[in-house]
Parts: sequence; structure tokens; C-alpha cells
Amino acid sequence: MKEEKETEQDISKENVAAEEISDEQNIDPVEELSAEELAENKYAELNDKYIRIHAEFDNYRKRTNREKIDIIENASASVLKDIIPVIDDFERAIKNNSENDDIVSVKEGFDLIFNKILTLTKSKGLTPMDSIGKEFDVEIHEAIAKVPAPSKKLKGKVIDAVEKGYTLNEKVVRFAKVVVGE
Repeated sequence: MKEEKETEQDISKENVAAEEISDEQNIDPVEELSAEELAENKYAELNDKYIRIHAEFDNYRKRTNREKIDIIENASASVLKDIIPVIDDFERAIKNNSENDDIVSVKEGFDLIFNKILTLTKSKGLTPMDSIGKEFDVEIHEAIAKVPAPSKKLKGKVIDAVEKGYTLNEKVVRFAKVVVGE
């Protein structure tokens, strides 16, 4: 009897093992759906992350563009604020000159205002070019006329500056309009 019991237990163990193997081989449709659902959920999650990152980047791009526009629009504000006292000086000079007949004091006043604005622009990095007598350079000069050079030393050099050129922090902001000797 003991042998029969052991045989029955062995058979039942073999049946259980066979059922486990067959369960592993036959995928349950419920598990298959859950695998598909997991994949769909993962896809939805990744797609949501992608859309959010895309929106964040788009918002960042728009914000930086707005900031750049604001910087460009307001960049001249500090310079203009510093020029206002010079405008005030000009207004006072015009008012006083209408009542004043002394030409020396008028010249003196305009010289003071000119020096004030020149000092202001230099402090902001704007410097005038000194072109007369220098070699003609297409990088900083614009030739508007060529005239016979008064001496051989002045050939290819700037004889006269019709308009001064200006640089802002070593970058040309206005080319000097010059007359060049031939």
C-alpha cells in the first residue's frame, strides 16, 4: 500500500509539473491583453513626455525671443537717458542765444556742449576715427572722390575727410567718407 501511495504521489507530481509546463507554453489571453495594455500605456506615457518636452522647448524659444526683442528695444535707453542733459543744455543755449549778441560767449557755450556730448559718447565706447594722412583702407573708409595728390607722399592716402568715421568698441559703426590722393 505504501508503494501505491508513493506511486500516486509521483503521478500527481508529474501531472502538476506537466500542467505547469503546459501553462508556460500556452499564454493566457488575459496575460496577452495585459502585455498589450502595458505596451500601450508605455507608449502613451512616452508620447505624453515627448509632447510636454516639445511644449516646454517651444515656450523656452518664445520666451528667449521676447527677451531678445526687449533687450534690443531697451538697449539704447541708457544712452538716451545720458543724452537728455545735453538736449537740455542745447535748449538753454538756444534760449540764451536769442537774447545774447556776444558771439564769443555763444561759441564758448556750443564748445562746452560739444565737449560734453563727445565725453559722453566716448564713455559709451564710441570713438571718432582720425583718417587724414592715413593709408586708405576699404575696411574703415569709403572713398567718395579721388584727386591728384599734392605730393608723392600722399598717393593712396586720405587727403580729406568729408564725414568722420566712428567705431563702437573697436567695431566700425560708420565708415569715414574720404577723399583719396592719386
